[in-house]
Amino acid sequence: MKVLLINGSPHAQGNTYIALHEMEKIFTEENIETEIIHVGNKDIRGCIACRSCVTNGKCVFDDIVNETAAKFKECDGMVVGSPVYYASANATLIAFLTRLFFSINFDKTMKVGAAVVAARRGGLSSTFDELNKFFTISGMPVASGQYWNSIHGREIGEANQDLEGLQGMRTLARNMTFLMKSIALGKEQYGIPEKEKFTPMNFIR
Repeated sequence: MKVLLINGSPHAQGNTYIALHEMEKIFTEENIETEIIHVGNKDIRGCIACRSCVTNGKCVFDDIVNETAAKFKECDGMVVGSPVYYASANATLIAFLTRLFFSINFDKTMKVGAAVVAARRGGLSSTFDELNKFFTISGMPVASGQYWNSIHGREIGEANQDLEGLQGMRTLARNMTFLMKSIALGKEQYGIPEKEKFTPMNFIR
């Protein structure tokens, strides 16, 4: 089994990384393969709604989004981490996630998702909600911990002092591991839930 951990912070080893790394240690103990992908410092442009991905199966901009898409297809779970900017996620990360989730043409059903956020003080829950929406629109079960998955710290490294936050990351990683393994067993015995043909509606009269 493998989990991708997406670091949406501009800092490669800042407080967001501390949260992700705390989870990574638990995944390693549970024999789950991990890979941290740092996107927060990349030059990633937003979606231009060209819809070429619908026919080509990948984004027209051939960058880290397409590189990650191939890894996303093979993984069992994804953790997305972001710092809080104005009660929202890093805009670079949102551009990355928007293009990634829209451009891929494989079924994401039953891949497990989890979001973690880091902030000095406020805006954590709104950012947490924002990130989880990428999972819930994709048929991905969302792993939970013992609180909203957040950690506090302003200066780089301060998150190491948030003992409750670190414990939350470990709990989240254990719960996510259990969920991924349970889904794998369920797939073997029951398969994945039947899907109806999508019925789109535009509410314009």
